[in-house]
Amino acid sequence: MKQEGREEQEDEIVFERDSETSNHKKQILIFQLSQRLIHGDLLSRIEAAKDLRKLARKSSPKSRSNLGASSLIQPLVCMLLSPNLDAREASLLALLNLASRNERNKIKIVAAGAIPPLLELLKFQNLSLRELATAAILTLSAAASNKPVILSAGATSLLVQILISGSVQAKVDAVTALFYLSACTENENCLMMLDPGAVAPLIELLKECKKHSKFAEKTTSLLQIISNSDEGRTAISNSDGGILTLVQTVEDGSLVSTENAVGVLLSMCQSCRETYREPILKEGAIPGLLRLTVEGTAEAQDRARRLLDLLRDSPREKRMSSTDLERIAYKIAAEVDGVGQAAETAKRLMQEMVQRRLNTA
Repeated sequence: MKQEGREEQEDEIVFERDSETSNHKKQILIFQLSQRLIHGDLLSRIEAAKDLRKLARKSSPKSRSNLGASSLIQPLVCMLLSPNLDAREASLLALLNLASRNERNKIKIVAAGAIPPLLELLKFQNLSLRELATAAILTLSAAASNKPVILSAGATSLLVQILISGSVQAKVDAVTALFYLSACTENENCLMMLDPGAVAPLIELLKECKKHSKFAEKTTSLLQIISNSDEGRTAISNSDGGILTLVQTVEDGSLVSTENAVGVLLSMCQSCRETYREPILKEGAIPGLLRLTVEGTAEAQDRARRLLDLLRDSPREKRMSSTDLERIAYKIAAEVDGVGQAAETAKRLMQEMVQRRLNTA
């Protein structure tokens, strides 16, 4: 037993020595990379950035924090200003890997002044650099303290331009970046305003994605922000298939995307019933709204009920017989609660509609 204990102690000593040796080698490597990034010629700095990218990609989040604390971020940010496109791309990729799953490094990169050169890259004709810069803005915007810095630098309008003319991947990243930035609540100046020009690409993206996906939730959240302005509501109405796509999202979306989509439609109808009521009814909104009053979130149910109240006075609504409404209510109730309880649920839905009419008469 004593012999076994002695062997275990020796193994621990060897492991500690190996660990110390490995850490020492890493420190030497990091120092060498730092020196090449700061003092090397252009080619040496590009190669150092590539080496750092590989090192960061293989590192754990904790090791990435150590890399970020080793005077490597600032020279990489400086390379973003290089007239050489290869240098910019190499530094961008290295920074992306350093920021991946590491809040501390995200904050350090922004503090080092990365946002202005990244926004300049969003204006480039080089599609690869624009795509990488969009991905970088997305990654950095995930950190709460970075959001006001990015917004105040004017990122919103440039991300909207990416939505309009970027690659498919860049558009997807721009949506997520704008979604992250929209969560900024630090102060009133931090509130994000979106150009109505974003509506057409957002609607197209919403058409193509699954309505219950996380991406649909982000897209409808942005459309809800846009619907707060007259220009935004007009853009949604004039967009090809805009209202129809929102109605389809009400029918097939997740709890979040349905709540957002009905919020957009409600905002439109509240702003001007005469303008938007008929187009919304034309796209067959009633069944989806009735379903939402049963199975949506509390907020979605309230929004659906209020929108139904606004829609009921239209000529189309008046032409819809009570038998038609009962049939729709029964079909929805059967899908939600099963055939056994469908009659009771449908009856409750009809009673609620009648009661709302009496309350607002």
